[in-house]
Parts: sequence; C-alpha cells; structure tokens
Amino acid sequence: MRKAMLSQPMAGRTREEIVETRERAIRALRERGYEIVNTLFTDEWYGREAMEARGVVQIPLCFLAKSLENMSLCHTAYFCKGWEQARGCRIEHEAAKAYGLEIIYEE
Repeated sequence: MRKAMLSQPMAGRTREEIVETRERAIRALRERGYEIVNTLFTDEWYGREAMEARGVVQIPLCFLAKSLENMSLCHTAYFCKGWEQARGCRIEHEAAKAYGLEIIYEE
C-alpha cells in the first residue's frame, strides 16, 4: 500500500481547526487508497516539558525533524491549504520535491 504524510499549518489555528483539517485530509487520502503516516506528534515525549527536559531548545525544529524522518516512509506528501504561509510546511514541500515524492494539494 502506498503511504502518505500530511503537511498542515498549525500556528494560529485552534485545536478544533487542526483536527478538522486533518480529518478532511485523511479522508481524501484514504479515498485514494493511501495509508497515512503520522506527522502529528501528541504523545508525552513531545510535550513541552519533556522536550525541554531533554534539552530541546528549538521545539518547532524538533517537530520538523521528526516529520522529515516520517516523510522517509512515504511515497506521497499531501499539503493542506495555507501550507505556503507556514515555515515548516514550506521546508517539507522543498524536501518532498527534492526527493521525488508525489505531491498532492488540498483542493
């Protein structure tokens, strides 16, 4: 089965908006037959206190690094609306292009 990751802007959005966008993207990808690779890291290991205790200074960069690691498992990257304005999404987009992933944009 082909695997896909989501790239979605999160800064300035409510938890509800993030979940709604994510669920819509997952539905669209599953309809196309993709398995979704997680790029939303919510377990305790990625909580602010745990990351600071591990010495993480640049928390957004830590999330981006993990997302890029998970991108290595994927054939496709799906970019949600607004990705162009999000620093991490733009970096993920450049990586996807550079490494030849199929790119799908939210309609």
